[in-house]
Amino acid sequence: MQSACATLATPGRVNEDYHAVGPDWAFVLDGATAPSDVDSGCAHDVAWLVHRLGAELAGRLAVPGQPLADVLAEAIAATCAAHADTCDLRNPSSPSSTVSILRAGDEIEYLVLADSPIAFDHGAIVDDRLDHLPSYTWEAVRDLRNQPGGFWVASTKPEAAYEAVRGTLRDVRRAALLSDGASRYVEKLGLGDWPDLLDLLEKAGPAELLTQVRTAEAASPKPRRGKQHDDATAVFLLF
Repeated sequence: MQSACATLATPGRVNEDYHAVGPDWAFVLDGATAPSDVDSGCAHDVAWLVHRLGAELAGRLAVPGQPLADVLAEAIAATCAAHADTCDLRNPSSPSSTVSILRAGDEIEYLVLADSPIAFDHGAIVDDRLDHLPSYTWEAVRDLRNQPGGFWVASTKPEAAYEAVRGTLRDVRRAALLSDGASRYVEKLGLGDWPDLLDLLEKAGPAELLTQVRTAEAASPKPRRGKQHDDATAVFLLF
């Protein structure tokens, strides 16, 4: 497996994405930025969460054999244990993160939790439950987070790992793990389709993808919902 990676923070902000690549695995995390006036019940910021969760994931992925959902559930549980004594993990606004994981072997295994897709030549593995909520007020999103009928993220409930979109694929030549700031190339900005995105990654590299996303964002009208810019991460893999 060959890899190339790039990440780019929202201008003027700390990067709340996190990624890592091993010999036969890779993951991307995208922390959820909370409004500044929301009480998360946590002494730590979102960047702490994604770094801690990322370290727990990397350590477990380095040991082969466990299903990806078990790996993620254990990593969430260990992250919770790291701040259970200092923070209120019952608070529904606790820091959270998306997760996308890919592991290569006889088959390509994937896991996608929330809106950080994995792109293949045939299309993308997408968890789009966040796109179908009945309301997008902060209170509504909080109440539907990690709940049946809502959407699931990595936060304080290890069981969220088993709600992820999971599966295996064969005959894969290339793939890309993307935070939603990078998948905007296809999903929001319409600069190309998934094979176009993979072509750009293969020919010009992840940094060029992120540059093109930023340029298109700057030229676009400010969206009614969501952010004009976002942390953006792309991990490109060749098999």
